Amino acid sequence: MTETITIEVVHAVAPEELDEAQLQPALRELAGARHVLVGRKGGRQSWFDRIRAFLAREPVEAVTVVTDEPASEGSEVTLRVEETDIAGVYVAAAT
Repeated sequence: MTETITIEVVHAVAPEELDEAQLQPALRELAGARHVLVGRKGGRQSWFDRIRAFLAREPVEAVTVVTDEPASEGSEVTLRVEETDIAGVYVAAAT
């Protein structure tokens, strides 16, 4: 099932850095020669939203996305993704 998510990229791994990154074997195999983005689902939050979430004890939902498109750390990206068998890992759908 395809869904659209927005994430704030916390860490980005380029294809040429995949061998040096400590990825689970299943994720490494899924990535192949693509980019791996780790981020916070929901996009960038304002300071007010961060404080409110902290006080309400709302957890941050971390996700990992395998995609053909590069993204820099700190950027916000919106992607159409498909969930994989690995919990919290998505693959960007072809557009």
